Amino acid sequence: MDLFSRSWTALRTAVAELADEDFARPSGCTGWLVRDLVCHLIIDAQDVLITLVTPAETEPTRDAVTYWDVARTPPTGDDPLDALTVRLAAAYEEPRLLTFHLDDVGSAAGRAAALVDPRLRVRTRDQVLTAGDYLSAYVLEWTLHHLDLIAHLPGAAEPPAEGLARSREMLEKIARAAFPASFSDRDALLVGTGRRAPTEAQKADLGGLATRLPLVLG
Repeated sequence: MDLFSRSWTALRTAVAELADEDFARPSGCTGWLVRDLVCHLIIDAQDVLITLVTPAETEPTRDAVTYWDVARTPPTGDDPLDALTVRLAAAYEEPRLLTFHLDDVGSAAGRAAALVDPRLRVRTRDQVLTAGDYLSAYVLEWTLHHLDLIAHLPGAAEPPAEGLARSREMLEKIARAAFPASFSDRDALLVGTGRRAPTEAQKADLGGLATRLPLVLG
């Protein structure tokens, strides 16, 4: 629960520190500018709020690792929901409106996460998880999107080290294999999810795991 808060706070702080011109730069998400990614974070925050007030009576069907649906094909940016996010982001017109909305909804999501009983069963995407597992899954979401946010912003603050380490651990569980020790946590996440192609040396270190990548999480 604490790591969710630290990862989310770091990501929102990184957005708050952006210059207006940064919103028009590309992000690490294919087809999305930084402004589109920030709009997606607003939707994510709304999803957190909705999920935490949608209790379930049945047993959990997924946990923090199995929460993710895994594909092999990276997104092209042409998905209707992705395209809707782009149009929504453009409707804000000014970066300050995006940052205001993210701070408003994002702060509420952070408070809700801090107050929820981690044992509470919640429903989302037709699945049931404990609130603790749901919020743990979002550590990976926040960390990956923090890397997306700063992909073309040299000098921007990185995600918290403990968030990177925990996200790598979750990705390794999803992959059912460990990334080589030569990979930093950041490299494991970027290469593992297809955000960056491995170098020749990294391909050699990956061995058979290279043929099973990328792991596209949705």
